[in-house]
Amino acid sequence: MPDPRITKLAKVLINYSLKIQPGEQLLIQTSPLADELTMAVYEEAIKAGAHVITMNQVPGLREIFFKNASDEQLEYIAPVQKMMMETFDAFLHIQADSNTRSMSGVEPQKMAQFGRANAEMSKIMMQRSATGDLKWCMTVYPTNAMAQEADMSLADYTEFVYGAGMLNEDDPTIFWQEEAKRQHKLIDWMKGRKEVVLKGANIDITMSIDGRTFIESAGTHNFPSGEVFTSPIENSAEGWVRFKYPAIRNGQEIHDIELWFEKGKVVKEKAGKNQELLTALLDTDKGSRFLGELGIGTNYGIQRFTKNMLFDEKIGGTIHLAVGAGFPEGGGKNESGLHWDMICDMHDAEILVDGELFYKDGKIVVE
Repeated sequence: MPDPRITKLAKVLINYSLKIQPGEQLLIQTSPLADELTMAVYEEAIKAGAHVITMNQVPGLREIFFKNASDEQLEYIAPVQKMMMETFDAFLHIQADSNTRSMSGVEPQKMAQFGRANAEMSKIMMQRSATGDLKWCMTVYPTNAMAQEADMSLADYTEFVYGAGMLNEDDPTIFWQEEAKRQHKLIDWMKGRKEVVLKGANIDITMSIDGRTFIESAGTHNFPSGEVFTSPIENSAEGWVRFKYPAIRNGQEIHDIELWFEKGKVVKEKAGKNQELLTALLDTDKGSRFLGELGIGTNYGIQRFTKNMLFDEKIGGTIHLAVGAGFPEGGGKNESGLHWDMICDMHDAEILVDGELFYKDGKIVVE
């Protein structure tokens, strides 16, 4: 018997996360491993009146591409790909990995080169998203590979994924609507404030948010979700941070990252493992050494690291910093082909906003 939570997830994604309307063009990017969810989402989208295109990515193609592509192929943007990014109304990406480490043998320089070439596409997406012209969402369909990455059985990982999305509730949408209200209270508190100081065992950074806007994440762009985030003033970050959790990019792990910032820029980086990849990614382009995001995890129902950023950056008791592209809707101006989140444990730390205590030892303390 099919898991009824698949149907619930499909309804939430189409009707709440993406709010699909009749006549809209929807692109579903998916994997053959997620056929059950893909068909459920497709059915809901057709019922909603959408014009739906599916792109089913065969496992292993990305590895073949990156290992064999010429410089010209790495930098090529297909006209149909650009057309979709410029004209479609909504994108849904369903992550369902068959091998989370398939990209482990790819040269870091190739990833950076590909990122530089796709900077324009990232810019188009972020600008259309900021204006509300493009709706997009990412979600997960549990697979054995992703369960193994999280050190869990498939059954346990499935319960984790659906539990994080509140799909055991009679109506998950109600929970996410209430979460949006809670986040808006935090966002209202942040309005008009200028300076953020993050200080603790793993972080000592000051940055400006003057004129910037915090944004909710309550099951719309990411599902599941749970964070508030903004783009800090590009030249404002000063200080040091150590990321307790591994940073992961295309299946490659970088451990024990430390970054030093001066005038907003990463001027020194260190890693206990995969230093070459860290430096290559930070050198993607002129914007990739500046912060594009400060995010604060608000999902205290997620309390374990699973090596999947969709969940990990939402962990209650953590913040994440992303180097690279900023969010125009938050006021961000940094442009880059990179947007790379790294997670910092805040259980022994505090956040001061204009000198007022906002966060202490992993918990938000304002109401």
